[in-house]
Amino acid sequence: MRDDLEVLLERLVHASVFERIVISVAALFAAIVVGGVLVFVSGGFASCRTGLDLAGWTFCYNPMQVYYELFLGALGHPLEGGWHPLNYDMATTLRETTLLIFAGLSVAVAFRAGLFNIGTQGQLVVGGLATAVTVLYAAAIVPAGFVGTLVLVPIGVAAGALFGGLFGAIPGVLKAYADANEVITTIMLNFVAAGITSTLLSWRFQDPDSANPQTARVPEYAEIPTIPYVGFDVRMDFSLLALGFAVVLMVAVAWMLARTSFGYELRTSGIQPEAAAYGGVAEKRMIVSSMTLSGALGGVAGAFWVLMQHGRWLENVPPIGFDGIAVSILAGNNPLGVGAAAFLFGVLSSGSRSIGTATNVPPELVGVLSGLLILFVAMPEFFRMIGGRYLDLGAERPARADGAGGADDD
Repeated sequence: MRDDLEVLLERLVHASVFERIVISVAALFAAIVVGGVLVFVSGGFASCRTGLDLAGWTFCYNPMQVYYELFLGALGHPLEGGWHPLNYDMATTLRETTLLIFAGLSVAVAFRAGLFNIGTQGQLVVGGLATAVTVLYAAAIVPAGFVGTLVLVPIGVAAGALFGGLFGAIPGVLKAYADANEVITTIMLNFVAAGITSTLLSWRFQDPDSANPQTARVPEYAEIPTIPYVGFDVRMDFSLLALGFAVVLMVAVAWMLARTSFGYELRTSGIQPEAAAYGGVAEKRMIVSSMTLSGALGGVAGAFWVLMQHGRWLENVPPIGFDGIAVSILAGNNPLGVGAAAFLFGVLSSGSRSIGTATNVPPELVGVLSGLLILFVAMPEFFRMIGGRYLDLGAERPARADGAGGADDD
């Protein structure tokens, strides 16, 4: 049994890119079939006026309609008349995709360095509050209008990256100099981030005109602008410029990992830490640097959540950072793959809302269906990563001189 399991894991670890794509597509279809059966059977226990009568039972839910809304509802029903690419559902999907690209990159960078950053959510929370507060104070001395946009948006994003990076450096320092397990520290720091930001909000930054726990709204000209004529309506809380920045950052991170000495040291530290240390890589410095960069990307996610979606920081931050973990795993920790994985998650998130409005399927069942799809698609990559990192699979492929070729490499 153990031998069979090791053979299977070895096959996964050494699978080519094409084979991994085929496995992911097969897993997606398997999830659709299993989820469809689950939805159909669940409908037999629900109450409805009309449904499919079969063997004395009335099945209330139509799995085909559910999947239609899940995948095409997220795009605004492109097969129906009057469809326009700049519709609200498409904006929601791309907005979720944009934020998940930042969160997924944050987790992927740490993974590639051999570290598990479960604290992207906390770094996002801290970075988002820093962005909102910085922009609110800076707006008092910066001219309004177009000049204000050019100055305040970069300042806000930089503040989010700075504070997110500093918060991410904490578990890095604890790991490097106290050998603290980064999984435990980053999980705990998520709670610390929520407590600190909540305290700061109630102490100093609460919007005096609102009973909700939130900061005052930043000036309209400090939010991420939309592109005139070809962009989405400003009321949809999404900007193509933000998505464009996310794509550029995604390519930049991929280039950094593949073409720079820092990226080479980061990857070799993640693939073969002993060999990297023997080759002159400062192990402790690399751990702190990697976690700082990962935290900065999480902080950028918080900055865009504030400046694009809400225009203010709210205490009830959605679990974007936690979703970034699944995005990174699904992408195989490949920065370029993060974009496709984030889009799939964006479709599932937006499509779930469409199911809730177009069908009588309860939201709990929609959540189970989405989770099932994510589980089936992400698990092969997850087991491939775990197999390559922890199991003795015999003859491992040696890392090439450029740092590629290891189990986690793409």
